[in-house]
Amino acid sequence: MAAKQQQQQRFANYPLAREGPRTPYAVLEDKNPVLRGWLLVAAANIMTRSPMIAKAVWTNAKFGDIKDIPGLHEYDSRLSSTVTPLGFAEDAAAAATSQKRLAIDPELMLRQPESLPGRFLSAADYHELYKSGAVTPTQVAEALLPLISRGQSPPAKYEAAWAVTDRDLALRAAAASTERYANGSALGVLDGVPVGVKDDCDVEGYVSHTGLQYDAGHPYFKPAKATTWPVKQLEAAGAVVIGKLAMHELGSDVTGCNPRWGTPVNWNHPGYYTGGSSSGGGSALCAGLVPIAVGTDAGGSIRIPSSFCGTYGLKPSQHRTVTMKSSVCVVGPMAGTAADLRIAYRLMTAPNPDDAVQRAFATSIPPSLSPSGAGGRGGGPKKTIGIYSEWFDRASPVVRDATRKAVAYFQEKLGYEVVDIHIPYLQEAQHAHGAWTLTESLDRQRTRAAQPGGDFLSMANHCNKILLSAAACTTGVDMIKYGQLRELLMQHMAFLFQKYPGLLIVTPTAPEAGWKINPADQAYGFSDGNMTMRQMMYIWLANATGCPAVSAPVGYFDPSEDASAGASAGEHQGRVPIGLMATGEWGAEEQLLSFAAEADEYLNAVHPGGRIRPEAWVDVLELARRGGEVVKQAGDEARSSEDA
Repeated sequence: MAAKQQQQQRFANYPLAREGPRTPYAVLEDKNPVLRGWLLVAAANIMTRSPMIAKAVWTNAKFGDIKDIPGLHEYDSRLSSTVTPLGFAEDAAAAATSQKRLAIDPELMLRQPESLPGRFLSAADYHELYKSGAVTPTQVAEALLPLISRGQSPPAKYEAAWAVTDRDLALRAAAASTERYANGSALGVLDGVPVGVKDDCDVEGYVSHTGLQYDAGHPYFKPAKATTWPVKQLEAAGAVVIGKLAMHELGSDVTGCNPRWGTPVNWNHPGYYTGGSSSGGGSALCAGLVPIAVGTDAGGSIRIPSSFCGTYGLKPSQHRTVTMKSSVCVVGPMAGTAADLRIAYRLMTAPNPDDAVQRAFATSIPPSLSPSGAGGRGGGPKKTIGIYSEWFDRASPVVRDATRKAVAYFQEKLGYEVVDIHIPYLQEAQHAHGAWTLTESLDRQRTRAAQPGGDFLSMANHCNKILLSAAACTTGVDMIKYGQLRELLMQHMAFLFQKYPGLLIVTPTAPEAGWKINPADQAYGFSDGNMTMRQMMYIWLANATGCPAVSAPVGYFDPSEDASAGASAGEHQGRVPIGLMATGEWGAEEQLLSFAAEADEYLNAVHPGGRIRPEAWVDVLELARRGGEVVKQAGDEARSSEDA
């Protein structure tokens, strides 16, 4: 036992492992008014002009109730959720983490069997065809750009998922990759693979709109001079950024509804939202346009669209990929397959020599390589799922049924032990997270004003004018109390992780199977804080505590078979995916990625019918191959004509 203890993971800023109070799970119903249409417009105008009404809305949202929690003053106020894994204490174990970025394992470069009915293209598919010469990265880029670029007449079918494309930049990167393959000097499995980047992540040469309406004369909308580190690492591996992905304005909600840019389509069922705020990423992935997308996640913005769109998404530990000016937001990967999620994560987490916080992270180690088993804390390779049943079972019946079946598979077939756990103050802490996130968003939006102290709200849509006006009511005392509640939660999480080494806290990703679209909301957007808070009821915990979490699809809901969903008789537009989420200890990304791979196996091999591919899914490689044949044929005909 002593030898194992020497191999425990070391951390910086790890919370004191202390069990929180045994609070009852009291359901506090939210009573925020639902606003849409002209009522939304009027409410936005009133709130921006009346601090008194804004304060009433803030109070009604329960953002101020946290300060009344008894005993909270006994905890320090933790303003940062960052906990940094530093590697293992024993020298031999430390050697396993010294490379700082794990290699891309051969199994990650294996193509999925052609026999899978819901097979998605992976980076391995692109790489194999590129190596054979059957298709080139240039042909892929040329095939994709007409499908996604705005400004065409008629509009491109898949353009709503994309904020902007730059043909010259994309083709230049694709041509460089094509030349590398021709010279036998490809950089690896991601060389030439098209990827999309969310519109709030900087890419050199592109404007980051953050979902706001574009104004060419505004100083905020200038092309970025540098690419954010995790995206730069994908580019260094040869990936071709094909464009910037659309998003919910300011990342402030979980639907993806954006009247100013158009709402991305959930191709699994166009009557449902993609989820947000990384809505363009969810849409592009489920359509097969790219195998990998880069998203951000401050309140489920990677995991909710991954769940709603039937793809995979990882929210890393706080600051794992890049240090952000936020204590809740991270940059992370989204992917069409579990293997590509792992490839993207490993590349995005290369240590940045100019980022003192990010570069300090030790490499996340898969359970099979960990010196102390699944969780890196000692105690052997036991795999443990923790479920807080009262919380888990608040999901709708269809979600609860699908996710419980998946958990049973993990327990019965994969050897996971399932233990009952408790987490205190879940609803109160969710309100604290919501207020904290909006306050950070308010601060960022203030910096976008044309003049210091200028009218930053004028840039925002009606929904965000309401949210930011309410956020302005948060006081310094409130933020201190939010920080104390965060410390309480993080200490409790540390207690759970030490009690159950390798613990994964498992819940549905979202409690409802998607979010049905009201077509009338596309004109102005809408505000439904009650449903927003419900859809975020599981995902916020990882953001508030800085823990990593992963979402994987494990089932589907067919609205045409459910009268309560409001489907017309005989209506069948598709099925809405359902996601399962696991939240792990700080630094446990590779353990979570293994969980996602196991969920992938469950969906493809165990779930009735397997994975479902949307009808509008695009076989990009076949499209590129056909386009290449047409070009070759035209060239042959031209040469024949010249010879004649």
